Amino acid sequence: MVTKPGKLGRTVYLFLVDGMLIDTGPALLLEELVSFYKQNLFELVTMTHSHEDHTGTAWWIKENRNVPIYIHPNGKRICENPASYPEYRKITWGVRKPFKVLPLKTSIYSSNVRWEVLFTPGHANDHVSLYDKHSGRLFAGDLFLTQEPKIIMKDESIPLMMDSIRTLLKLDFESLFCSHNGFVPNGRNLLTQKLSYLEELYDKIEHLYRKGYSIEEIKKLTFPKKYRLIEFSKGEYDTLHAVTSIVQDIKKRS
Repeated sequence: MVTKPGKLGRTVYLFLVDGMLIDTGPALLLEELVSFYKQNLFELVTMTHSHEDHTGTAWWIKENRNVPIYIHPNGKRICENPASYPEYRKITWGVRKPFKVLPLKTSIYSSNVRWEVLFTPGHANDHVSLYDKHSGRLFAGDLFLTQEPKIIMKDESIPLMMDSIRTLLKLDFESLFCSHNGFVPNGRNLLTQKLSYLEELYDKIEHLYRKGYSIEEIKKLTFPKKYRLIEFSKGEYDTLHAVTSIVQDIKKRS
């Protein structure tokens, strides 16, 4: 396992377990990560999703190590084409080069372990979690991150996130590994708390929506605080997206 801070101070984790590398960090940390790769052997790479802080040095592995790299089929096209994401993310994590990948199936084998590959969208539409039922090890990518999310990316979905957390809570685990928090010893409890928060948020937004409030009004009532990240990301991150994703789900159910 290796941890390194991103340019804005946020830590990103890679995990090396039983000959399998999980994620490859950001391009901005290529020099440090290449040193790690040269000192450690691994037989395959599995990506939790295609975001640039997880796939940024995969191109180097593809060009310099004879190992397969896997990602959910939804992320294959993203990884194999030049990076297409906003400037602020390029400043934060660097520019990811394209690389060839193989599509994940419902399970994958490291040296001695069969891992269940669980499709867990919400944070990204190619997000997976990896689970070893014999040891209870769970690698949850970016699904946990924080107990009470308020700002989410435009492409994220609170309802899908809730469903994915419910999927993981059906598994027999207590701890988990998070790509930005590392080893989380009380992971089940914290995921349960996050689900409760999201369910309460959903109910509150649904109540306001059915009373006739607009999405902007719901945003102001639900998230009155202003966050610097909204301006910095030029709206790619916003509390508005949390509201919108829930309202869209309400409309689907109506």
